Amino acid sequence: MDWDKLRVFYTVAQAKSLTRAGESLALSQSSVSRQISALEEKLKITLFHRHARGLVLTEQGEILHKTVSEVVAKLHATETILAESSARPKGQFRITTPAAFGSIWLAPLLKEFQDFYPDIEITLLVDDRELDLAMREADVAIRMFPSKHPDLIQIPLTNLSNSLYASNDYLRDYGIPQTLADLKRHRIIAYPNNLPAPSPHVHLLLELSEVKKMKLTPSIQINSLNAMRRAVKSGVGIASLPDYIMHRTRHVSKVLTHLESPRTEMFYVYPLELKNSRRVSVFRNFIERKIEEHVF
Repeated sequence: MDWDKLRVFYTVAQAKSLTRAGESLALSQSSVSRQISALEEKLKITLFHRHARGLVLTEQGEILHKTVSEVVAKLHATETILAESSARPKGQFRITTPAAFGSIWLAPLLKEFQDFYPDIEITLLVDDRELDLAMREADVAIRMFPSKHPDLIQIPLTNLSNSLYASNDYLRDYGIPQTLADLKRHRIIAYPNNLPAPSPHVHLLLELSEVKKMKLTPSIQINSLNAMRRAVKSGVGIASLPDYIMHRTRHVSKVLTHLESPRTEMFYVYPLELKNSRRVSVFRNFIERKIEEHVF
């Protein structure tokens, strides 16, 4: 099959529009349409259904798209490795992390990393969804759970834990709880229990209260760890939060420090074909060093 036509097909499938695909490929809409028609004629199948909302892949189109996507991913990986054959690592580098970890802990460290490696062009994708590394939606991921994908390398980075936090102003106004039962007299900030947790044991307070058969009713529920952190800093109440996002937060204290939080491993994950990538290795070394300095 003609790779130029397959490249056009892949772009159209991604864009779901002949017009947008043409803009991406610097081709006219009619030229893109001719390429798709020629490919359909050669394969003797229909690749797209035409709908008012755009183009939708047929069943045969889905099969072809899966194969072409795998080829594109491998080509991107090869391009990455070839670009790093020089002594100094350079080029585009996409990192995906959970939203709170990326925005609060990692983002402030990227200036230091780029001071070391100014030729690496970083894209930080903060997203609680699991992006597909095998399909090169990102180059590396920092994850709070082990991957089940067989073609991914995952290296443990550290163990994570949660603690209970409140602002010093809140504790002056409402007192310092000494036992779990004391929390019934306090304002509790919780992540909604009916939503998937963006970080392990973010429902720690509710988990502990269930173990002790003591019902705690949150005063406020927030579906964002970053927003929960800001609420704690503002004196709204007490919340269970990952220690990594509260590290060095001023005017905030841990409470009920005798309560044990389960610890969870954090992983550095990347595709097998990037195992020799210098960008992957230098970023891993940087992250490991910063974790040691910050002592979660």
